[in-house]
Amino acid sequence: MPSVVQDFLDRDLKFPLRWRRFAVCCGHELSREEAIATSVPSEPQPAPVSGTPSHPSARLTLWPLVAATFFMVCGGSYGIEDIVHGAGYSHALLLLALTPLLWSLPTAFMIGELSSALPCEGGFYAWVRRALGNFWGFQGAWLSLMSSIFDMAIYPTLFILYLTRMFPWFGEGRRGIWVGLALVAACTLLNLAGVKAVSNSSLWFFFLLSAPFVLVVLLAPLHYGRLFDAMTTPTTSKVDFIGGLLICMWNYTGWDNASTIATEVERPQKTYPRAMLAAVVLVTLTYIVPIAAIWMTGLPATAWETGSWVDIGGLVGGPLLRLALVIGGMISAFGMFNALAMSYSRLPLAMAQDGMLPGFFARTLPGTRAPWVSIVACAVGWALCLGLGFSRLVTIDILLYGTNLMLEFAALVALRFREPELPRPFRVPGGLAGAVAVGLTPALMLGFSLLHAQNEPVLGMSSPTFGLALIGAGFAVYFLNSVIKPQGWTVPRENDQVPG
Repeated sequence: MPSVVQDFLDRDLKFPLRWRRFAVCCGHELSREEAIATSVPSEPQPAPVSGTPSHPSARLTLWPLVAATFFMVCGGSYGIEDIVHGAGYSHALLLLALTPLLWSLPTAFMIGELSSALPCEGGFYAWVRRALGNFWGFQGAWLSLMSSIFDMAIYPTLFILYLTRMFPWFGEGRRGIWVGLALVAACTLLNLAGVKAVSNSSLWFFFLLSAPFVLVVLLAPLHYGRLFDAMTTPTTSKVDFIGGLLICMWNYTGWDNASTIATEVERPQKTYPRAMLAAVVLVTLTYIVPIAAIWMTGLPATAWETGSWVDIGGLVGGPLLRLALVIGGMISAFGMFNALAMSYSRLPLAMAQDGMLPGFFARTLPGTRAPWVSIVACAVGWALCLGLGFSRLVTIDILLYGTNLMLEFAALVALRFREPELPRPFRVPGGLAGAVAVGLTPALMLGFSLLHAQNEPVLGMSSPTFGLALIGAGFAVYFLNSVIKPQGWTVPRENDQVPG
């Protein structure tokens, strides 16, 4: 075999992970030293690991994973109100039906293949690193963490919006910021309790926030055509059709976040593809059915804006349903922040295990195995972005998230070339052409969002310029990291993590 090809195949990410997965399947968990010893020598750099599997009793099964994915993506029908305001009922329903086909389903297929083939700690970060190398793996994690800074600030914002619908007192002065900080602190504590606590709570949150919308769907036909002249709170939304599309895309993002906890999922090769497809269907129905029910009442589309579900609930079900929707809105925001905190906090953990971040990020709590340093560090960053405007947060989040998503689609294709024999319990249909084609429509939608984002200023510059600055910062941080620690950061000591 030509030396160039051999060097390409023997890159640092291939053999250690394969050997480690084989050993785990045989019931033996390799130490880091054993993994390094079995790897093919290459240029000096940190040895990759796939993460230490949690104890079987602590692993997630299908429906808790579906519930956690649900909250990583949507968290109920909340947050879609501006789509109706900007696009009208018919176009809003069309957007909500087509977006999962063009944006979510291709992503779910990609995640299903990669997570079944490579159920590694850090999920998409590990896929990109294995397929494209250390540099792009680092950039994928950087983009996701930067995206999380803006994404995670959205949920306290939504929490406060629904809270002030019922209790305006919380919207005065700086009280909203204190409420947001309290939400961040509460979710941090719940995440320290471990992945099982977060996912089981997500399952209960799903039933609690869905109950008011079941009542909305059942009661709306009783008001058929009667709400055309209904009095609602005056709206301040300025979202147009294009803005509605961007919000629709945001409401269907986050599928890959579930991949970062792969080592804590029972039988991930089978569980992930099923969970992704089930979650796509569940999220789509959650968005479409309640809006279609309210359309029957004749309520004008101009009456909708973020938080309007509370007023709509009062119109179709009275004050008790109004209160239930306020509580459901807060549960939705809390549940989304809680589930995403679990996902994002695994990225610094995986990077520290690979020697790409200081080893203390890999420290875990006894019993729960929660990466406490990573969780706390992420929570501090999220708290610093509280108070930014909703539409601006959405625009920045889509730019960063979408760029990282393109790296994941590139990893899907690259691994088809580099490792065609890699076991793939689930495969994107259509062979290599299918693997390439599945990323085309998400790429086109991302390009469309970039064109629109030029009108959203951030710190005196357009959103694309701001996004490019953040991407450039990722390049600079990587090279600075390489200069400071050319051999990688110190590998975490055995007592920094709890034995399995």
